[in-house]
Amino acid sequence: MTVQYDVKQAHLDVEGFFLKFPTRIKGLSFVGSATAGAFVLFDTLTTPVSSGVTYGRSGYTITVTKTAHGLNTGDTIGIHFYNGTGGTGTDGNYIVTKLTADTFTVTDINTGTITGAPAAVYSTKWLVTYQSAASDTYTNIVPIPGEGVRVSDGIYGYMSNIASGYVFYG
Repeated sequence: MTVQYDVKQAHLDVEGFFLKFPTRIKGLSFVGSATAGAFVLFDTLTTPVSSGVTYGRSGYTITVTKTAHGLNTGDTIGIHFYNGTGGTGTDGNYIVTKLTADTFTVTDINTGTITGAPAAVYSTKWLVTYQSAASDTYTNIVPIPGEGVRVSDGIYGYMSNIASGYVFYG
C-alpha cells in the first residue's frame, strides 16, 4: 500500500463552499454544537436553496413547496430533509416532477407519512449527510474508503448547528 501525498484539506466555520473545482473527497470531519445538527455536502457551483423550502410525504411521494422554485419535470436535484412529524424524507438525488410554480414532487425510496411541513434544502447534487446529536461537541472524523467520492463541480458544506467542518480532498 502506498501513501497518497496529494491530499489537501479545506475548512469552514459557517456554511459555504469548500472549493469550486472537480476533485475526490477522501475524508471529512466536523464538530457539533450543543444542539443536534446536520453536516451536508453538495456537489454544486451554486448556493443550495434553503429559505422557505418545506415538504410532506404520503407513501413514496414527497411534495416539496418552495415559492417560484424554477424547476421543471425531469430536472435532477440533490436534497436534504429535516425531521418531520412521522419521520424524515430520505436524503439523496431525485428526479423532479413539477406540479405548479411553487410545488414539485420526488419519489422517495422509502415510504411513510410525514406532516407538519418540515424544512428541506436542495441543490444540484447531494453527496453525503451526517447527523450530530445534542452536545456532540467532539470532532467526528470520517475516512472515505477506496478512491473517495467523486465531485464534478465543487463542494458546498451546508451546516446546521455544526461548529466547523473539514473536507480532505485530492
